[in-house]
Amino acid sequence: MKYLKRFFDGLQLDFRLFIFLLLLLETYRLIFIVMMSNYMAPETASSEVALALLTGLRLSLKTAGAFTLLSLIFATIAGLGFKMRLGIGVFASFVLSILFQARFPYYREFQSTFGLEVIHGIHDDLGSVLTMFFQSYGLIWRLIVAVLLTIACIAILSRILLIRTVPLPLFRTRAQEIGFAVALTFAVFLSGLFIRFGGSFTYSSGVNWENAGVTSDYFLNECILDDVQALYRARAVEKRMEAGDISGVDKEKILEYAREIAGHSELESNNLSDYLERRTAGNLIDQPQHIFIILGENWMQWPMLGKYDDLHIADGIKSLIAEDNCYYSRNFLPNGDFTSTAITGLVTGLSDVNIRVNYQPRTYEEIYPTSMAEPFKRLGYAVDFWYGGVPSWDNINQLALAQGFDHFYGYPDFHGAKQNTWGTTDKNLFNALEDHLAEEPPTVHLIMTTSNHPPYNLNLTPEGFNTTKVREEISKFPNVDNAQELAVELGHYWYMDLAATTFVRNVSAKYPSSLFVITGDHAVRTDPGTRPTLFEHQSVPFVLYGAGVDKKIMSADAVGGHTSIVPTLIELIAPKDFEYRSIAPPLTKSNGAGFNNEVYISASTIGKIDSDTVELLPTLASKELPQINMTEERENAQHVVSVMRTLSWQLLTNGTALNSAAPS
Repeated sequence: MKYLKRFFDGLQLDFRLFIFLLLLLETYRLIFIVMMSNYMAPETASSEVALALLTGLRLSLKTAGAFTLLSLIFATIAGLGFKMRLGIGVFASFVLSILFQARFPYYREFQSTFGLEVIHGIHDDLGSVLTMFFQSYGLIWRLIVAVLLTIACIAILSRILLIRTVPLPLFRTRAQEIGFAVALTFAVFLSGLFIRFGGSFTYSSGVNWENAGVTSDYFLNECILDDVQALYRARAVEKRMEAGDISGVDKEKILEYAREIAGHSELESNNLSDYLERRTAGNLIDQPQHIFIILGENWMQWPMLGKYDDLHIADGIKSLIAEDNCYYSRNFLPNGDFTSTAITGLVTGLSDVNIRVNYQPRTYEEIYPTSMAEPFKRLGYAVDFWYGGVPSWDNINQLALAQGFDHFYGYPDFHGAKQNTWGTTDKNLFNALEDHLAEEPPTVHLIMTTSNHPPYNLNLTPEGFNTTKVREEISKFPNVDNAQELAVELGHYWYMDLAATTFVRNVSAKYPSSLFVITGDHAVRTDPGTRPTLFEHQSVPFVLYGAGVDKKIMSADAVGGHTSIVPTLIELIAPKDFEYRSIAPPLTKSNGAGFNNEVYISASTIGKIDSDTVELLPTLASKELPQINMTEERENAQHVVSVMRTLSWQLLTNGTALNSAAPS
């Protein structure tokens, strides 16, 4: 009887803990929605907010239940009692409060609840990440707030747990006691089932992170996921990637897609490299002395749109575009949402398939046939990487050298003064490279900048940037979360633009035959407001500048992405019938689509790969609208995504061998 009494009392206390944690999660959800409501679409009805809160409550049954399960096992069943149960409640409250505080800067940065950026951050320089949190995201004060919230939770929870429990009923017979125990156990089982499936007894009718997006508002759909469920989503997606379950990858069509790249179906080979061979049509410009591919940190394209001209933060790159010897495509996307994804895409020529190329053993065992260095070396160039950060960051130096680069220079190598935890200033980077050119043979330089990255700690006033004026312009825009904060961020964009374009002009004067590509590693960190378009949130520019270039060297706004850059350069400078290998076509022969991990872009539209969301490009003239076939463009883009992801996945996971796919 005493064990049944302990179990009965313990279940009541566990239920109180469960309700407390469930209400805490719902309270944090409601506070977040209220405080971040400017991210919600203005037409969103209050009924949708109510739906989000209800659905979120059902989903949070799982989170509250997971913590309560620990109490059931250790405090109730194992008999460790009050202190153990309270300790679990305190631990849960602290974790939820920490995540609640972290959610605000994370959402402002990525416009998403915790996602794959968290997984990538684990592989990042943790010291630099923590320093950035201290300097830019208020780690100290947010930690203090989380501790205060936890103290409040302790005070409330301890009082709840001290309330007297309902006594065990008196049983007249042993059979009654056993019957009650069985019924109680069955009730616990049913409750656990109901909690496990998110307010239902079956998976199909329950709520989980995959089907929780029930409103028409993206922000509310993200709010439905509590922080623990969002982290669970990130880990679940990561595990699927590790297992090769990647959207667009069709392992049954590897050979079919390889033959499509080859351009004919007669080729029979067990080596994928044979299918990826391309031959140039003949150079369009003379071979330059130096080639520079500038990957600007967070060089998003939206400041270059006419509607943002009054900000004057992209005047440098726009002045280059205005010149006769410059080509500019606006229909361009980065390889992914992360710096390392952009770099690996350019270095290896492989599309992002959510596999960390820089940690893949194959990357260090063999050079991918699509890699950047090899064709340039056959054209007589050395191939170097210049980075404003630490060479060892995210294995980037090892990746580049393993894939055929001749040299890798980080800021310690050229003795650049440290700007912040990530590295030196863009001016120091470009000045060091400019000084180095006199000592170099013809070289292709891949350049990764660092200044336009949190913590935004440059003193820009001596450089000539007027933060107050930009803040005043930003204040005129709708849906701006923090005009001062955005002005500071855009000041670092302005600084990057100034440093890069000054470098381009200086080097062009000294080495007139040089060729430059300017693009961004990603665009997702800084938006013009809380509700950006897909184009504003995702697109980066493609600028080609130098001797022999003109506005008509390629079709207007040729569509592509990072992996198209190297093939494009090879086609422009290499003699006729020069052989190289590439999955992505050059922009001179665009397949009509560019893409990254989340969206695609076509001649007229930009849309999400795994949903029906689609938008017209803001660069279209009204006369073009009647001619657009959005369905056709989407279908073509989805096919391009599947072809390029499948073959990239094959090279990353299995190499060039097609034994299982080749014809007998």
